[in-house]
Amino acid sequence: MPLHLIRKESESVGSFLYRFNKKVQHSGLTKEVKKRQFRSRPKNKRQRRAGALYRAKKQGEVLRERKQGLPVRQAGRR
Repeated sequence: MPLHLIRKESESVGSFLYRFNKKVQHSGLTKEVKKRQFRSRPKNKRQRRAGALYRAKKQGEVLRERKQGLPVRQAGRR
């Protein structure tokens, strides 16, 4: 999705740059680039299964703590 901009006659470089930046923002190009910046490899079946087991175990621990009336820790939050 290329962007085509031609500098108008008697247009300053600053205003042309401003117009270019607005065009890029409206096109959603920066959002797409940031999304593709860090591509993670797909997980194999064994890793997906291990992750699902870990999440189920943690969810069980949280439910058990809630039943006991203990304060629930939020893992991964700072």
